[in-house]
Amino acid sequence: MPSNTMMPSSSTAPTRFLEVGDQRYAYRRFGEGIGLPLLCLQHFTGTLDNWDPAVTDALATGRNVIQFDNAGIGRSAGTVPSTVAGMATHALAFLDGLALPSCDVLGFSLGGMVAQEMARNRPSLFRRMILVGTAPRGGEDIMHLDKPSLAKYLNDPTLQGYGVLQKIFFAPTASSQKAGAALVERLSQRKKDLEPPSGPSVAGAQMAAFREWENYTGERFRDLEAIHQPTLVVNGLHDQMIPVRNSYWLSEHLPNAVLLVYPDSGHGSLFQFHDSFTRQASAFLASDSPFAPY
Repeated sequence: MPSNTMMPSSSTAPTRFLEVGDQRYAYRRFGEGIGLPLLCLQHFTGTLDNWDPAVTDALATGRNVIQFDNAGIGRSAGTVPSTVAGMATHALAFLDGLALPSCDVLGFSLGGMVAQEMARNRPSLFRRMILVGTAPRGGEDIMHLDKPSLAKYLNDPTLQGYGVLQKIFFAPTASSQKAGAALVERLSQRKKDLEPPSGPSVAGAQMAAFREWENYTGERFRDLEAIHQPTLVVNGLHDQMIPVRNSYWLSEHLPNAVLLVYPDSGHGSLFQFHDSFTRQASAFLASDSPFAPY
């Protein structure tokens, strides 16, 4: 077996393209092992290039990891849907195009909302779910970027590219910001075959999806009762983008969920505590119990 240094990773895996009808999706697939493939669904305006190799490479030691750009993101064709349901439809079409009848899923932020929608629409698709820094339908304070704690960084002309992520994905403490700087360095390892960054049209459509996701009809959080997959819910205690109370609601109302909250961290807790997160996630994904998360 080749050494891990020779295996493709987030930094080196080639971008592939899948044609499904008249739609083309960009994706990367790498890793090996007996575990089910792990579908990774990305955050607001994020592309394939925004996945932290410290997270995805560690998870790829036991399974295929599949990173996916939804419609209109990166080099995927089409227009970005303005609802989570529209994004879920594309993700389902992508998996059908890969002929994957079942997989596990890691949904981060917006990707966690898409994962919930997919699980409701096709309950047999996901065996296990990891939902990080995300919210249920009917959640609160979802990506309100105009609040002062975020706007001061988003409107700072001295911050560009990954420098913005360091400020808004991590807590303002020295320790958390140091972890953010380390993430920026890891993301910069990929030098070739890069995705075009998301522009204002992507952000506008995804913001509309967030506003629609905050709405609900009937009993609040009732739709979570239909998601029976074992679920690991993860967040940072000081998440300003999707506050941690949304993760508490997920863990309370999903029938088979456990909650992991990291201290001294924000939206990017899985990147700040990547060693702990990947150990927890790998153990969770390796479990054979159909009834308990671990």
